[in-house]
Amino acid sequence: MHENARFAFKGRLRTKSFVEFAHHRAARLGLEIEVGQTSVDSVALNVSGAAELVDAFEMACSLGPLDCLVLDVVRHGSGLAA
Repeated sequence: MHENARFAFKGRLRTKSFVEFAHHRAARLGLEIEVGQTSVDSVALNVSGAAELVDAFEMACSLGPLDCLVLDVVRHGSGLAA
């Protein structure tokens, strides 16, 4: 199943580091990613691909790179498609 999800990762983030980390994880999982609005305390991402891999992406990014502390993840949409 294919899923489209929007994430807002919140915490104490180094934007450049977090976005690079997210791109790397998405590539490793074979997901498409689009970066939305970013700030020092929030990064918005649109991710699409296999539903279970989108879940794995969320988990990986919630742990974040070493120089970021993710305190909350808000997930919108689960646009599942066969």
